[in-house]
Amino acid sequence: MSPSPAALALAALGIPHREFVHATRPSSLEQAAAERGQQPGQVVRSILFRLGEDDYALVLVAGPQQVDWKALRRHFGRSRLTMAAPEEVLAVTGFEIGAVGPFGLQNPLPIVVDGSIARQQEVSLGSGVRGTAVILSVPDLQAALGNPPIAALTRPA
Repeated sequence: MSPSPAALALAALGIPHREFVHATRPSSLEQAAAERGQQPGQVVRSILFRLGEDDYALVLVAGPQQVDWKALRRHFGRSRLTMAAPEEVLAVTGFEIGAVGPFGLQNPLPIVVDGSIARQQEVSLGSGVRGTAVILSVPDLQAALGNPPIAALTRPA
C-alpha cells in the first residue's frame, strides 16, 4: 500500500510519524483507540466548520470532547457557523468524513487546535484514507501545523 496523503505531507516536512492501518474500519472512537494502543482522548477528530460563504476552518479536538458552540463562535468572531455537510467536507478537503486530517488537504485551511489535544503526548489523526491513521507526538503535530492557535473550544462529553 502506498503512503497516505498525510504521511506524504509529513514526510515532505521531515516530521517523524508512523501510519497505522486498521484490519477493518473501526466502528467507534473507542475501537479505533484500542486498536492503535491509545486512549480515546489521543484520537483527534478533524471537524470542518463553515464560517460563511466559501469560508471554512478545520478544528482539531480530542476524541470524546464535544464542541462548545458558544466558545467556537466567540473564537471565530461569528454569530453563526455550522458544521460542513459531507459533500462540503469532500469538496473542501478532498477527503471523506472519517478520513479527514490536517495534512495533505486539497485546499489550505485555517486550523485551530483545541486545548484538549495539548494535554496528550502522542495523538493519531485522519490520514486522507479511511481506515488509516497517522500517529505523531503533539509537539511534532504543532510544528507541522506551523504552531496554530490553541483555544478552549470543547467541553467534556
